[in-house]
Amino acid sequence: MLIISHNVAIREDEIELCAIRAQGAGGQNVNKVSSAIHLRFDINASSLPDFYKERLLNLSDRRIGKEGVIVIKAQQHRTQEKNREDALARLQALIKEVSVVKKTRRPTRPTKASQRRRMDSKTRRSKTKELRGKVEE
Repeated sequence: MLIISHNVAIREDEIELCAIRAQGAGGQNVNKVSSAIHLRFDINASSLPDFYKERLLNLSDRRIGKEGVIVIKAQQHRTQEKNREDALARLQALIKEVSVVKKTRRPTRPTKASQRRRMDSKTRRSKTKELRGKVEE
């Protein structure tokens, strides 16, 4: 079970993990050992609550495909087990990120004193510039 919160968890059979060969440098080891992990998680077929599903599907993330499948490739570590843990942690973080509801922003208005200070400074500045003009006789 992958625990997301106190009352939300994902069963292991809903997450598809596949071992693949890692990319990049690594010498002979990288050519013969499948240490990278390819994680696939179908949002629509999962047991997540509708709130999570809706928020995940509306998220604009390149890891989420058009069909609603999250694909995470973990190849940072040298061992398959650490890459597996990393992929599951990244999936957990993605789902937790979606569960946070941001506070709505209420627009604020400037105070009377700040408006007065602003207008006074503009007036002072205009008087200074006015004195720079040509002197008429």
